[in-house]
Amino acid sequence: MRSVVYSLGVSLDGYVEDRDGGLEWSRPDDELMAFHNEQARAYDTSLYGRGLYENMAGYWPAVRDDPAAGEADREFARVWCALPKVVFSTTLTEVGWNSRLVRGDLLGEVARLKAEPGGDMDLGGPRLAASFLRLDLVDEFRLFVHPVVLGGGTPLFPPLERGYGLELVDTRVFGSGVVYLAYRRPAG
Repeated sequence: MRSVVYSLGVSLDGYVEDRDGGLEWSRPDDELMAFHNEQARAYDTSLYGRGLYENMAGYWPAVRDDPAAGEADREFARVWCALPKVVFSTTLTEVGWNSRLVRGDLLGEVARLKAEPGGDMDLGGPRLAASFLRLDLVDEFRLFVHPVVLGGGTPLFPPLERGYGLELVDTRVFGSGVVYLAYRRPAG
């Protein structure tokens, strides 16, 4: 069965966006971007909500062929454009860039996707992830903890009715001070 992987950069105090919705604090250096590219190539599908999809679709296709962009950014853009995407939105009417729009039944759609053959699915964005977490649909967490305290913003996790334990499956420390932590839900 395919896994849903929630993977985002996060501040030490648990925020994925600053108070203004900004992400400048989380810009990856070349070493971290190469690691992101490696992970992106391993995903089979990306799962997005409207907001993150619009941000990504408005940025990465232009970077793909931009000679002024760094090679690591162009590589990520090529991977992103080719990767199949499922966009969950009740307000969008169409999507592009190898994407498919789902307008309802999040639980049923994710169950169907998990049952299909294929590899892991990357879950992007804290708002859609909040729905996945409340429905108990996330199998793995891959966090990039940045050495910054934001003091407020969009939290990585929403309030949940109950918590659960996780198994640490991987760690890595980058030269920039970012710490990668991968946790999986225990089997059974």
